[in-house]
Amino acid sequence: MTICAGADAATADGPPRAALTLAADGSYAARLTRHDDAAGSWYPERWTISGPEPYAVPLPGSQPEEPDSALLPLADGRVVIVRRVADRFTVSLLSPTGPGTQEVLVGAVAARALTLLPPTPGGLDGYALVPAADGTDVWRVHGGAGGPERVAVVPGACTGGVWLDHEGRLLAVDRELAGRTKSVVVDLARGGEVSPLLQITAESDDRLVLADPDSGLLLVRSDAPGHDRLGWGVLGSDLPVRFPECLRVPDATVTPFAVQPGRTLPPEGCAVAFRLDGPAGPRLGVWRPSERQLRQFPAPEGWLAGSGRWAPGGELLLPYATAAVPCGVARMAIPLGPVAGVGARADARGGPAVTAGKAVAAAEGAGDAAAGPGPEGAEGTEGSGDAGGPEGAVPSGGSAEAKVPDEAVPHDRGPTDGEGIVLDAGEKDAGSTASPHPEFAGTEPLDGPPHPRMCRPVPLQQAPLATQESRWSAVSGPVSIPPGAVQPVDPATDGTARVASRREPGEVPPRTAVSDPTE
Repeated sequence: MTICAGADAATADGPPRAALTLAADGSYAARLTRHDDAAGSWYPERWTISGPEPYAVPLPGSQPEEPDSALLPLADGRVVIVRRVADRFTVSLLSPTGPGTQEVLVGAVAARALTLLPPTPGGLDGYALVPAADGTDVWRVHGGAGGPERVAVVPGACTGGVWLDHEGRLLAVDRELAGRTKSVVVDLARGGEVSPLLQITAESDDRLVLADPDSGLLLVRSDAPGHDRLGWGVLGSDLPVRFPECLRVPDATVTPFAVQPGRTLPPEGCAVAFRLDGPAGPRLGVWRPSERQLRQFPAPEGWLAGSGRWAPGGELLLPYATAAVPCGVARMAIPLGPVAGVGARADARGGPAVTAGKAVAAAEGAGDAAAGPGPEGAEGTEGSGDAGGPEGAVPSGGSAEAKVPDEAVPHDRGPTDGEGIVLDAGEKDAGSTASPHPEFAGTEPLDGPPHPRMCRPVPLQQAPLATQESRWSAVSGPVSIPPGAVQPVDPATDGTARVASRREPGEVPPRTAVSDPTE
């Protein structure tokens, strides 16, 4: 979350804030909640959700917390709290000790604003973005040897923050530079070296929303189709971003918050969970790239909207809090059918999706001929829980398990529009996806003219090289990177032309992201 001077947490920039932050491994979580007193003061609360029954432990300090204090749960059970104090931000560690709370001051960061990044994949470090005069600073607020330290400087104004690997080395941020926003990769192991990651067209604003390091599945938000929309691609693929029509929900903001782990799944088969914010309140959406429908479910009663994770067995775990159950986790068995055509697309893709240290930004959407017809789900009906629980998921005793009937919203695949941008056509009355970013205030009319034909996208570029040999995606094996490979340059610091990578004679060229699959 972003903490600004004089700004309330509810008005901070970015997508709707999750009411609960989960640790990297899902064992713990933390949130700010209110006391049941007249003042309704705020205090931190840590959840333990890895055991058979979830439970919460209050972590109150010597005085009430401000509502914009930021929390970051660690995998060892401690909680990082960032508070604004005058012209700086203090960083402390909270942990339960007997009947009280142990608080250890880590240090402070002098800044006018600070955005705490998601937990690192290792679960024990904490990072933050801090705006500076010459760009944006990346700070390690916890995990360093001597307190908070600046580890990178990125030219331009940066927002977002998505980890691309399991080591906590490659950080993707959305950088605004020269009037355009593009996702770039910051290599924290190489002194904060910055390289381009995502560029769909030269004139579009392209942001990375979510990524799965195992399968390489990317969720992006871009106005390349003519207005702000959600799309998906695969790291290291040479096919364009696809913008499914089913992800445009009328009168609702669609925000992805969890990707099914892809260690044994190709990117097309990974399910994605969405938070749908509309006039009737938050709902749950589930979608897979191999399908052309966004299935909607009633959210569990008291769901801490925007929080949740996929269990290894395929269940979706959604934390909730009600008056009867102040700390609970609904285990929703989402019905997921077989992935049609995935094997053919994986074989057609050929090379690796991505290798660690060569985070090739890509936008992938299998063409109509390659993808073939996908499963069209029949429209289902909502199930009802018992009298004391929500529809679909039935919380009881702090944990719940139920198979949820879904509301299938089928969409037929339509023609593509524009080179390098694939638009999945659907129902004509589908509205635009509302953007979580405040600068995209307008949306496309429901019955407006067809999308303009876009210019040919600029080829996506490569991110920094790392280890010479590594494995990242479940659909690729170990890939050797030639020693003579040339790294790309950062357009913010070097205006020279992009140099193509060299390869040895007879070597299969590495997979790079290009805008046109026919090239």
